[in-house]
Amino acid sequence: MYRLLIADDEALEREGLEWIIQRMLPNTFQIIHAENGRVAIERAEEHRPHIVLMDVNMPGIQGLEAIREIKHKLPDTKFVMVTAYDYFAYAKEALSLGVKEYLVKPAKREQVIHTLEQLIQELELEKKKRSDELELRHKLSQLLPLAENELAMMFMVDNITYTDIEQLSEWLNFPLEHGCAIVIAFPDRVKTDNKQKIYDTIRGFAKTYVSTSIVSSLIDRHMAIFINKAPSLSAADWKEAATIFGEELCATAARQLEVEILIGIGQTRTGVEGLRKSYFEAVFASNYFEQYGKVCHFDELKQGTGHSVYNQEKQPAITEAIPEAYVLSAMQRIREQREQQTQTVLDRAKNYIQGRYTEDLSLEEVADSVHLNPHYFSKIFKQQVGTTFIDYVTSLRIDKAKALMATGQLSLKEVCFEVGYNDPNYFSRVFKKVTGVTPSDYRGQTK
Repeated sequence: MYRLLIADDEALEREGLEWIIQRMLPNTFQIIHAENGRVAIERAEEHRPHIVLMDVNMPGIQGLEAIREIKHKLPDTKFVMVTAYDYFAYAKEALSLGVKEYLVKPAKREQVIHTLEQLIQELELEKKKRSDELELRHKLSQLLPLAENELAMMFMVDNITYTDIEQLSEWLNFPLEHGCAIVIAFPDRVKTDNKQKIYDTIRGFAKTYVSTSIVSSLIDRHMAIFINKAPSLSAADWKEAATIFGEELCATAARQLEVEILIGIGQTRTGVEGLRKSYFEAVFASNYFEQYGKVCHFDELKQGTGHSVYNQEKQPAITEAIPEAYVLSAMQRIREQREQQTQTVLDRAKNYIQGRYTEDLSLEEVADSVHLNPHYFSKIFKQQVGTTFIDYVTSLRIDKAKALMATGQLSLKEVCFEVGYNDPNYFSRVFKKVTGVTPSDYRGQTK
């Protein structure tokens, strides 16, 4: 039910409009009355009407002034100007306030109803648009962590397609200049069955601190965060900000996850290769201290100001000897994790198909059910399952048809409809293509 405010200093006019509206549009409006501009403003603030019928000439605050005040506080409200005369002088100002309709007293009931019906249609369209936008935002909120993780892995893994990484970084509003990597190292005893909580906590902190940060998933026992340096910050201020970020992240992990972590921070660099190098530096720095709860900058290690847990005589040249074996091991785990994630998605997709294959099922619908692009879903489906989506659905339908024919309870036409085909001739052709025999011949063989 919509809320409708009728503002007019003549009680008979208000009551007449209400009678027309309630009779012609029953159960559509909750109607509120206001006898002047001041009361109209007060009632609008209290009831937040969807539509306001505002008389232009009223004692005290005039109609247009009241509209201006209400519009400021309720920008989505629809206004209809009501006047005893055809006041063209008001038209320009009324249009600037968003008043699209006006009624001249005494307004015909057909005109009143037609105007309100138009406004209801506008409200319905706006409501649908808001609902669609919320649904899109909900889907994006689910996809964003996946896209961020993909971009993070592109920074971490070599042999990438630069066009893709540039497009993805632009879409995620993450410039490829003046950024650095922050690596979080967890102790060996961290509970891997708590990975989702760890990821949510770390990502939530990073997004609160730096909204454009890119956060990877938990790989082996470490996570990577990529952040951009604000152009206005000096190198010293940027380093201090990164240190504070790391220290507060350590405190957050201790408080919310009950685990102490090590933070390694790579140098600020530019471009894809620069961010990858910063990541390797951060990995090294995150494994440099023995005591958890510490933040280590790689550039301090280069200057010899860090306190290594390694034997100084055995320690390699820091600048070049970043522990690539550790990183490569982590990369292998990334690949394994991605394969596992892909398999999980495909299992969900196959379950969805198996529950609906007798319906008019499309590849786009199935891809949407697992939040994947249809083209990408089609590609990985064939790679992992070994057959196309259409052939997979067809195989399920033919197997079901065979089972139904074996019972002998349904006619071939009924079997056709039961397994999702609307044309018996088309069903017969598909059946023969798959089995080598027609449905009637197959039924004869099973008797």
